[in-house]
Amino acid sequence: MSDPLYPTDLHALAYVDGLPPARAVLKADPADFVVEEQLAYSLSGEGEHLWVWVEKIGQNTDWVAKQLAKWASIAPKNVGVAGKKDRQAVTYQWMSLHLPGQADPAVETLAIPGVRILKTQRHHRKLQTGGLSGNRFTLTLRKVTGEAAELETRLQRIREQGVPNYFGEQRFGNGFQNLPKATQLFQGQLKAPKRHQKSLYISAARSWIFNEILSRRIEQGCWNRALPGDVFQLQGSQKWFADDGDPSLAERVEAMDLHPTGALTGRGVLPTQGEAFQLEQTVMARHPIWQAGLEKLGLKQERRALRVWPKALTWQWPDAETLAVSFELPAGSYATMVVRELVQLETDLGS
Repeated sequence: MSDPLYPTDLHALAYVDGLPPARAVLKADPADFVVEEQLAYSLSGEGEHLWVWVEKIGQNTDWVAKQLAKWASIAPKNVGVAGKKDRQAVTYQWMSLHLPGQADPAVETLAIPGVRILKTQRHHRKLQTGGLSGNRFTLTLRKVTGEAAELETRLQRIREQGVPNYFGEQRFGNGFQNLPKATQLFQGQLKAPKRHQKSLYISAARSWIFNEILSRRIEQGCWNRALPGDVFQLQGSQKWFADDGDPSLAERVEAMDLHPTGALTGRGVLPTQGEAFQLEQTVMARHPIWQAGLEKLGLKQERRALRVWPKALTWQWPDAETLAVSFELPAGSYATMVVRELVQLETDLGS
């Protein structure tokens, strides 16, 4: 079997409207990248878990979680976090502390640089990884070059048709090193990798195959329309279903009610058929080592929407060289993939 092809950045992946001519700087300051988590449910107000609404500036999520564990005198495993947030950013996120039979720690005693607890509430469950409905982003692009009218046109297209739902760069590790590590893992060349590292390598390989499938569909002009044999996902839902021949499916995709999906591949037969199946099979055949490894692990076939629709997208120009953009994305989608369709980043620090 041949080795997979290893990218070193995302530039090899197709753009919907071509490489943006405009350039800008993102994250010149943490305040230029603001993220606010959104929950799909209300907290009960009682229970063994104290949920804390945390503002963190310039700090790593894992490190902050460990510091909160020390502050609350509990084991780090008893701190729940929905997802990791950028270090070079201002983020607002929930963390939960398991405190059965214990009083709430005094918020005023917390002394973590760049971290504040803004509110607290009890709940009967621990915050689980991925336990979000989405995130609200407010991004400030500085030193913007390019025609304002062209940027406005791109923003309007994004508002109307969404953007490719690519996995962002941090999914693949520094210098995309998680991809060759995945090959080494599947070939038995890594000596006892830690479980967390192993999971990162597996996810990276699976995610890159998806990115290639999506890129092919952009090149063929069908990333945002139905192909015969497609599998679809409902807007705002993780549920998916196969093409059953209903002629209304194509219209529902155009209306943004449904999204075509791409493979998060694993064991078993792809649920796609016809043209969609052939396209996915062609991409998967480029990566036989990864595909064989994923099948051997027994990962089930899953799907991811090819398109993501930023909700409540707004923008403004504080000055001629500064563009502020705000939008909401579902959990698992990347803000920098919205920016990617808008400008080329002079300093790309991830998403």
